[in-house]
Amino acid sequence: MLISNAVVCDINGERNVDVRVEDGIITEIGENLLADDVIDAKGAYLLPSLFDLNVRLQDAQLNSKNIKAIAQEAKKGGVGHVVLNADSTPAIDDEVALEFAQNSIKDIDDVKIDLMLNSLKEDMTLSNIAILLKKGTVAPYMSTIAKNHIAIKIAEYVQMYGVTLFCKAEDNSLISSGVMLEGDISSRLGLAGIPELSEVLHVSRMIEIARHFGIEILFKAIASPRSIELITKAKDEGVKVSCEVSLHHLIHSDEACEGFNTTAKLDPPLASRKDVRELQEVLKRGDIDTLTLLHQPNSPLNKEVAFYDAAYGCEALSDALPLYYTKLVKSGIITMSELVRLAVKNPAGFIQKEAGEISVGQSADLVLFDTTKKYRVSNPQSLYNEESVDGEVRVI
Repeated sequence: MLISNAVVCDINGERNVDVRVEDGIITEIGENLLADDVIDAKGAYLLPSLFDLNVRLQDAQLNSKNIKAIAQEAKKGGVGHVVLNADSTPAIDDEVALEFAQNSIKDIDDVKIDLMLNSLKEDMTLSNIAILLKKGTVAPYMSTIAKNHIAIKIAEYVQMYGVTLFCKAEDNSLISSGVMLEGDISSRLGLAGIPELSEVLHVSRMIEIARHFGIEILFKAIASPRSIELITKAKDEGVKVSCEVSLHHLIHSDEACEGFNTTAKLDPPLASRKDVRELQEVLKRGDIDTLTLLHQPNSPLNKEVAFYDAAYGCEALSDALPLYYTKLVKSGIITMSELVRLAVKNPAGFIQKEAGEISVGQSADLVLFDTTKKYRVSNPQSLYNEESVDGEVRVI
């Protein structure tokens, strides 16, 4: 198969070349190549398919039906590889749950699905991290609600196995009653707020654990510019810490919660308008390491209720590449090549995979993306519902 007339874009930039694919491998790249089986890209982008390391299942329920739905949505959005969040029901914290999840994904071919393990059991004791890593999970996940002695034991396992710790920075005593960011909007709506310090305090704590043990930590779905400032400073000092930020936190502020809009009830909560502007500047400076759609779908039963009672999360996976392109690339915040770095190469690296480069010998996990096409998002559980976005995804 030959893909011709494409704008090939990867971490090395853009170029107009033809790409030959045989048995799922890129075998030749050049100009004016010939073949019998030709796909005419007609000027569309040829991109590596996206990665997302922070995908939740419908209502956080771990079952075969929900996993298959995630695969379908990912494929539609140009996402070829997802890692399911371990914070599910049942949680992936023992061998039985892991085996069940692995059996549910083994027949899914067109989207790669990996699993992270939950380092903490429901009673806040340690899960069997060693066994779960040996049996195929790609990374341990922990919330900083863990006590210090438990967090240190987790760090020792991470050090032993040389994996990246996926860490959600939050303070149990500060998040327990809050439902959105503490600030002017929460006060006006009469809703209990979660202070920014809930995240910042524990980012600082985990940086010191990373420094002490020499381990790598990826902070999941960071919402505070101050947290990223701390992470960037630690990087400069040689500490192996990185940050993930969701598209929603780069685009929407807590003002989206006006009118008690439960679609905007996210975890972590949307930041202030000032912080959104700062996050965009941080992205431009290159201090954000990876992006996520923070896909957290819920049934209407759990969203179409009072704001306080509504489940956290919104949907975006099926519109992934068009949303990234429209909101970040077309708007001039980052280039398409930078998007590939943030949404392919870097996330792949955190699970010890190589991706993001279109070159001879690489696996042909590719998508065509036609930016001349437009459509209107039609999903009541999307923060971008009824918005026009650019781009049509075609899986190779």
